[in-house]
Amino acid sequence: MIAHDRERRAQDARAERRHGPWAPLASPSTGTDREAMGLSAHFVPARCPDHRLLAERWAGAGEDALLAAMEDGTRPLEERIGAATRLDLFGDPRLRPLEPEMIDIPGGAVVIGLPAEVVDDVLARFDGLFLERSWIVKECPAHVVDLAPYRIARFPVTNREYAPFLEETRHPQLPSSWPQGRFPEHLGNHPVYTVTVESARAYAAWAADRTGRRFRLPREAEWEHAAAGPERREFPWGTDFGLDRANTIETGLAITTPVGVFPGGRSPFGVDDMAGNVEEYVDDAYAPYPGGEVVHDDLSTVWGGRGYAVARGGSFTRFRDLARTRRRHGLYPRPIYAIGFRLVEDLG
Repeated sequence: MIAHDRERRAQDARAERRHGPWAPLASPSTGTDREAMGLSAHFVPARCPDHRLLAERWAGAGEDALLAAMEDGTRPLEERIGAATRLDLFGDPRLRPLEPEMIDIPGGAVVIGLPAEVVDDVLARFDGLFLERSWIVKECPAHVVDLAPYRIARFPVTNREYAPFLEETRHPQLPSSWPQGRFPEHLGNHPVYTVTVESARAYAAWAADRTGRRFRLPREAEWEHAAAGPERREFPWGTDFGLDRANTIETGLAITTPVGVFPGGRSPFGVDDMAGNVEEYVDDAYAPYPGGEVVHDDLSTVWGGRGYAVARGGSFTRFRDLARTRRRHGLYPRPIYAIGFRLVEDLG
């Protein structure tokens, strides 16, 4: 155990030095998936290799104790994951497929995007992650969007919530993250991925039809405002990245985590997992912001110049730059792209 803790601390220290958990990085445009994640070519044991073993430490704990442990940001991440995994074995009460916990977001004139004059600063602060200037320019310029009040789901849609949709509708596109299309029983309260944006929209339409509520995917400005808040935070929690605030590759987990086990990473409105775990589709295809330039990058190339669905928030396979609230991304046909979604609800 002492040796394991020592190695984990060493991994965290390497991550903080900008070079990933175990190996120097390669550009995601030219390297393999493992190289782009900072992983060596040879096998390296991941942190928390089996969440079910962590859950065994919570045998005998009641639902209230498990929920409290998950919410306690002073506990080690392994304990929070173990409590959440144990809770999932008996049915996570937070997950209600047709009654998701929603958070009210006030409307109004909100600022979205990045001021063009700070592009160089962003590139400098995230130096070493092989960022291309065009990727950050895509966030420009900062501009005002008028938003009506709306509600956004506290958590991204999970595997356990997604399964009833597939059973009822016989939707033909199964998540590629489900081995052989089989529901991952031990990952019920983990976010579902990778689904197509069409599947995400179909889920929202199913939930709306079954409930009579106005569920849909968030618009890009709605997602960003819910993540950044009126203070326009760099990350949902503030300016500086933190290893214990989001499930990005820096954590050394290399797998999804139960939703809500990073309480220190919540957005100003109390929304969980808007950085890391899985990227999230929004309902917009990529287009330049008003007054911005069209960016032709690897994503536009692979989609043949057609507009592609924008994804936000970063994931367990990607580094902290993608967890920035303003970062605009999308699906590239590689396993490293782990994309899910969350719901919003129109009011009135």
